[in-house]
Amino acid sequence: MATDRRTNNLEDILVEVREILTSDRRDLRSLLYRDIILNSLKCKRDELDILDLKVINRAVAEFRHAACVFKPYRTVRKVSMFGSARVTRHSPYYRLAVKLGRLLVENGFMVITGAAEGIMRAGIEGAGAKNSFGANILLPTEKGPTGIIRDDPKVVRFKYFFTRKIFFVMEADAIALFPGGFGTHDEGFEVLTLTSSAVLQTGKAPPMPVVLMELPGEKYWETWDKFVRQQLLGRHFISPEDLSLYKIIHSPKKAAEWIRSYYSTYHSARQVRHKLVIRLEKELLDSHIRKLNESFRDLVESGEIARTPALKEEEDEPELLSKPRIAFAHNKKSAGRLNQMMLMINQLGQTI
Repeated sequence: MATDRRTNNLEDILVEVREILTSDRRDLRSLLYRDIILNSLKCKRDELDILDLKVINRAVAEFRHAACVFKPYRTVRKVSMFGSARVTRHSPYYRLAVKLGRLLVENGFMVITGAAEGIMRAGIEGAGAKNSFGANILLPTEKGPTGIIRDDPKVVRFKYFFTRKIFFVMEADAIALFPGGFGTHDEGFEVLTLTSSAVLQTGKAPPMPVVLMELPGEKYWETWDKFVRQQLLGRHFISPEDLSLYKIIHSPKKAAEWIRSYYSTYHSARQVRHKLVIRLEKELLDSHIRKLNESFRDLVESGEIARTPALKEEEDEPELLSKPRIAFAHNKKSAGRLNQMMLMINQLGQTI
């Protein structure tokens, strides 16, 4: 009987595959379904090595499963929290992370952590398992997800770091970094890389607030910031405006307020063909749009920043179609400047 069910299931799948490959539909979803199938078939044509096939298969499976877990919660804003797994429950940083997790939930956010111990456990403890996601990594030396969230369906266990890190950023609306070791710094620089020009050019990582959490009087992130300013900025490896991509904060209350304020007028951004569409929580005044054109002309490839109705390509996000928006031909030259634009949009919105 089990064999029959598997056979029938396979037959159903083959029918779906045939329908996808022979369909004359040209909508984006249908085209992507076809490309995914064709790319998998090309693996056979190219006679890839077994190891290559294993990596491709596992990566696609992990991505599909994680997307299914996050999909029902895509309308809820989330904050990814990073920090050392070695921080004990008696540490003031542990208590700081607990307080931030709790305040984020009170402000309407959910949290995403690595679901292990230390800062990750603290974030979940503060937010509560109901409001937490776990992006756990499978390692021989790790015990698995922390007990608070171990059996929660919102825990995703990843084998590969690269698929895990994609979801940390792709599903987040903000990032909170606590002190940590190599892993924390890897994640921090990955976030800053993905929210800067490398990925901004493809429109896959819109601006978001990045807060560096530090206890009053300590110099962990101040020392890091000094290095960034003296060595990266000093050698012209980054631009001055890139310093706006992160903010050092010493209070969980101020951190939660800063993250919430980032979305007070700015809602989200999406690249549609040659235009960057910025969705808003409230309509900007004509004087505000003139101010944006005066202040950020360096970001405009041609034309100007102007109001726009929802574009056809945005119809896959029906819940956002009624929001006011502005758009412009973005030259994709500076993520730091674009972040500064979002900050100004929020400042202008306060006057409405």
